[in-house]
Amino acid sequence: MRDIPKVELHLHLEGGAPPAFIRGIAREKNVDLSGIFRSDGGYAYRDFWHFLEVYEAATSVLQTPEDYARLTTAVLEESAANGVVYAETFLSPDFCGGGDIGAWREYLLAIREAAEAADRAHGITLRGIITCIRHFGPDRAHPIARCAADTAGDWLVGFGMAGDELIGQPGDYTWAFDCAREAGLRITVHAGEWGGAASVRAALDQLSPERIGHGVQAIEDLALVDRLAEDGIVLECCPGSNVVLGVFKDWPSHPIERLRERGVKVTVSTDDPPFFGITMASDYENLNRHFGWDAAIFAEINRTALDAAFCDPATKQIIAKRLGETQA
Repeated sequence: MRDIPKVELHLHLEGGAPPAFIRGIAREKNVDLSGIFRSDGGYAYRDFWHFLEVYEAATSVLQTPEDYARLTTAVLEESAANGVVYAETFLSPDFCGGGDIGAWREYLLAIREAAEAADRAHGITLRGIITCIRHFGPDRAHPIARCAADTAGDWLVGFGMAGDELIGQPGDYTWAFDCAREAGLRITVHAGEWGGAASVRAALDQLSPERIGHGVQAIEDLALVDRLAEDGIVLECCPGSNVVLGVFKDWPSHPIERLRERGVKVTVSTDDPPFFGITMASDYENLNRHFGWDAAIFAEINRTALDAAFCDPATKQIIAKRLGETQA
């Protein structure tokens, strides 16, 4: 499973930080983060909302563009070791310069340079999607959208929203999404991880994304599932993340196969892999074990992911060759 070439569309850059990496950065900066780690060295949290607090605490030691360059290298080395050949990562200027466009440009340059070096060294291509953070509120989303619009291009290819989907309504963030869309950025929105099928429907109705991050709770409403299938909305499913966080009690109860069978375009990603003790390879192993997914289905899933990727056609052709396809 590790050696199957994979496309990953839903990966938070800070969420890919190995615990040892964060502990090392914290030591360098003389910051005590001992409270966010378990005795075995992994990240410690009680539930999703505590996980958000631990995530932000871990991110707090990443304070310079060089820190983010080192983070990018560490994340992409791990992804490449699990067979990922193309990834799109969520980035937030909230964490990279506090929403200041000049500072954000410096962070973005450092991340891009590290990503390009990883591409040369490991054969993994990265593209960026800026996200506003839902629980930070609509006003904080405005400068984030401006940063996105100002740096949109061949590398920064999308705009989305992450964070606590139980806060507010998607429509509260319409200005930010319109700003990003007008700059040519493609749109994805986190929904249907904790807010139920209603949150997926609200995201579709109010923000018109072409992809939904997670989206798996749409299974509660089969009419909505059929809408997703008919409209070709792609779900960035993160089954291992969902099981670890308790969105679903175990792998057999996860709806990814039921969604696929009903015609929804599903893809597979890890979300925040070291926080959850998972990898793309381990998720593939579980999909094979619990749903009987074989090489043909994995090839189908990765074709779907590549088709849904926000990168340009030339990049898709390169990735298609890595997947063993003749065309994207």
